[in-house]
Amino acid sequence: MSAIFINEKGQEVERTRCQIYTRVMGYHRPVTSFNIWKKSEFYSRAYFKENCK
Repeated sequence: MSAIFINEKGQEVERTRCQIYTRVMGYHRPVTSFNIWKKSEFYSRAYFKENCK
């Protein structure tokens, strides 16, 4: 499955759609199988990055 996008230079580019998986209750599930509220919660997550010195 592919889709046509227009990049910042105005050129059409073809991209392949990819699956995003997340860990839910001990197993991995694709985000596409989530309901609309769970998808919005997933995409609004703030990720933590620890500064290792």
